[in-house]
Amino acid sequence: MGMGGGDNASFAFSTSTSPRFCSPISSRRIFSDVAEDVTVSVDGQSFLLHKFPLMSRCGRVRKMVAESKDTDITKLELVNIPGGALAFELAVKFCYGSNFEIDAANVAHLRCIAEYLEMTEDYKEENLIVRTETYLNEIVLKRLDKSLEVLCACDGLDPTAEEVGLVDRCVDAIAMNACKEQLVSGLAHLECDVGSGKLRMHCQDWWVEDLSALSINYYRRVIAAMRRTGVRPESIGASIAHYAQTSLKGIERRHVWDSGPLVGDNQRVIVETLIDLLATENITTVTLSFLFGMLRMAIEVDAGLKYRIEVEKRIGLQLEMASLDDLLIPSVQTSDAMFDVDTVHRILVNFLQRIDEDDSGDLSPCGYESDGLKSPSHSSILKVGRLMDGYLAEIAPDPYLKLQKFMTLIELLPDYARIVDDGLYRAIDIYLKAHPSLTESECKKLCKLIDCQKLSQDACSHAAQNDRLPIQTVVRVLYYEQLRLKSSFSAGDSGDVSFLQSQRMMCGGSGVPSSCVSPQRDNYASLRRENRELKLEISRMRVRLTELEREQGLMKQQGMREGRAGEHGRAFLASLSRGIGRIAMFGPAAAAERRRKKSSRGSQCSEAKSGRRRQKASFAYD
Repeated sequence: MGMGGGDNASFAFSTSTSPRFCSPISSRRIFSDVAEDVTVSVDGQSFLLHKFPLMSRCGRVRKMVAESKDTDITKLELVNIPGGALAFELAVKFCYGSNFEIDAANVAHLRCIAEYLEMTEDYKEENLIVRTETYLNEIVLKRLDKSLEVLCACDGLDPTAEEVGLVDRCVDAIAMNACKEQLVSGLAHLECDVGSGKLRMHCQDWWVEDLSALSINYYRRVIAAMRRTGVRPESIGASIAHYAQTSLKGIERRHVWDSGPLVGDNQRVIVETLIDLLATENITTVTLSFLFGMLRMAIEVDAGLKYRIEVEKRIGLQLEMASLDDLLIPSVQTSDAMFDVDTVHRILVNFLQRIDEDDSGDLSPCGYESDGLKSPSHSSILKVGRLMDGYLAEIAPDPYLKLQKFMTLIELLPDYARIVDDGLYRAIDIYLKAHPSLTESECKKLCKLIDCQKLSQDACSHAAQNDRLPIQTVVRVLYYEQLRLKSSFSAGDSGDVSFLQSQRMMCGGSGVPSSCVSPQRDNYASLRRENRELKLEISRMRVRLTELEREQGLMKQQGMREGRAGEHGRAFLASLSRGIGRIAMFGPAAAAERRRKKSSRGSQCSEAKSGRRRQKASFAYD
């Protein structure tokens, strides 16, 4: 075998006859000037050939002729040939000594057909198996692009490609060459960060996109081999994301009103295999948006539950970095709500489990938290609290959203996840407006989830005039707003903070008296909750103090000498009276109260008239 063109190997053979290759529809004729003595049938195609060239190099053909009962056999049939008629045609050309090149496109077919026809050194030196192995070892396995091309060509050549070890050798060659290229290109692209003094690597691996040409089974084996050889996790994560984008881009989103399967088993296998790769190879370098995309694809193709749970766990580890659009996953059930609330519920549970584990690890030997309000877990849960309030407001208008699911999402977050309950109040108000058929008891149960002490002044003003809220909720809002205004007008800034803090300390976060803190080891969990509540109360007091200082500044600018502060207090008392009037008008003593007011007004009118008469008399006297 001679090597031509650097990377290509070519055969140059001389024959005693002049070959003329022709390919009619029904048969293929190799030589026209020598009478053929055997017809070989391959996949429905007939080749008119000669026994001697075939038997001199093909052990299988020699055995078939020798084992035949007919001494003058004229027809042979070959079944299950790897590569089909095209690969057999190349092998016949090699047997006849025709000139053709071995390259990365046909070497896999040639190696498999040579194995099938038993073209070993036992029958002829420099036979086809040796020729193809030489090309594989000297050309293909030393280069990443050639190995990748040959591996793609192995698709459809099983099980012969596996038996001769062609797939395993190409997989290992791709992983090893990729690792070598990263080392070489990484050293060439190293840059020093002046600020930190650390070395940074700036290079893009070209094979990240080329791996998408592999079938999913070969791709999985390549990624596993890359992990073993030490390829950078960032490159592997980018490759997985590109493979998913390329192979799953034809899947269209299923709407709520659609029914029936939209995709085949191939897409389901791809999704499940990629998710399994993330788990088994412990790949953590993929982006959060990719994880949400894989979760949507898993739902679309109806992947197994364990694969969806795996993606949900990974999303839960970094839920604080998600956006509202990420959580709005459409539901594929025709009789369910518009959005997949159950999936978001499981993601939130995974996130809270991670927070509990972080809190347990952050405990000092005495059982107290060391990071305080600036701890990563506390910051994360505040971000998720705001995210979930926005999500609740988005799903609240859905008329098919059940109350129990809506309340479960609200109750899942702990009290300390929200410093202010304005977002929660907005979501509940939207739900009440979109579901007017709720009973009074259901409305009360839902509105009890709002902590009226954590509402801002604007939210309190809106709630006091909201007809959708139950009367009890309005009364609670007015009561706490009265306490707030009373403290702001009767005490200074420091007095205000101590007053509100004492009110909150007496009833805790939920209106239940706080238990005494025990220094024993068994009470570390309760101590942690108490510390967290105290820290959140301090944060709320700071926010409230800032609001009061801003209001006080505005009042001074508008002129406190004109009595604006008194008018504001009287206006609030008037709104309070209107709110309480909504309750009193239905009370049993309402009629008696109205009669008493009517009689008092009559007496006042008579006194006023007598007073005016006395004034007129005095004027006349003067």
